[in-house]
Amino acid sequence: MLTDAQVDVLCAGSAQKLEALRASLRAHPSALVAFSGGVDSAFVLKVALEVLGERAIALTALSPSVAPDEAAEAKALAESLGARHVLVESKELEDPRYAANPTNRCYFCKTELYTICEAQRAKLGLDVVLDGFNADDKKDHRPGHQAARENRVSSPLAAAGLTKDEIRAWSKRLGLVTWNKPQMACLASRLPYGTKVTVERLNQVGRAEKALRALGLSIFRVRHHGDVARLEVGADELGRLHDAVFRSEVDKAVKACGYTFVAVDLEPFRTGRLNDAITPQPGLGLNVLPS
Repeated sequence: MLTDAQVDVLCAGSAQKLEALRASLRAHPSALVAFSGGVDSAFVLKVALEVLGERAIALTALSPSVAPDEAAEAKALAESLGARHVLVESKELEDPRYAANPTNRCYFCKTELYTICEAQRAKLGLDVVLDGFNADDKKDHRPGHQAARENRVSSPLAAAGLTKDEIRAWSKRLGLVTWNKPQMACLASRLPYGTKVTVERLNQVGRAEKALRALGLSIFRVRHHGDVARLEVGADELGRLHDAVFRSEVDKAVKACGYTFVAVDLEPFRTGRLNDAITPQPGLGLNVLPS
């Protein structure tokens, strides 16, 4: 979590980036923001509303791969910001390429999302679709960004050079409740590549993570390995599992969601761990799992 002093330093050092973001948004008469309710898209929506007013509209795609609590939070946040909010059902699970869960699964998910966004942009007569891709996202395996480029989606945070910490700092400065929200990837990211994505598995993971949040954990993932739930817990909270009583509560809560075994990963949670198993393949444009 950023301290007030860190927020001051980050904001001072990125003030020009914020102005570049605002200038890029002023260049559009109107915009549709692909809004998940996470840190990045919430910041884009907040600034877009400041610059464009009611000409900025939020769109959230509803899908089994998004935890119900996340969808509810997105609705509440859009309402609190005074944004017009469009909710559309996303059907990426009906795409067998997505369901097969390849290493570029996100490409098919984002293709579905941006197809929906483009249809709504045209319907509403808006100028551009904006996403929350930021400068730090360039460092990770992000096949979904390929779908954004193919669908002419604008990524104003990355274009302005804004990093995740800078976005969190400005979010706090602007009063966004999401400034310290844990990073939340879709539930399909809890399944190892190659494990078929099904509604049942997504729901099982979602129930387990909800149960752990109810026990007070905040930075973690429940990785689905058949009968085994492998827990990745953030470094600041991993020590809580040394307590036998708390560990028993975690074990009971996760098993109640249908898992037979519950394992704790010795390495703390960090963003991008799912992609550790991917080996870069020069010239393919996408990465694949090692044989």
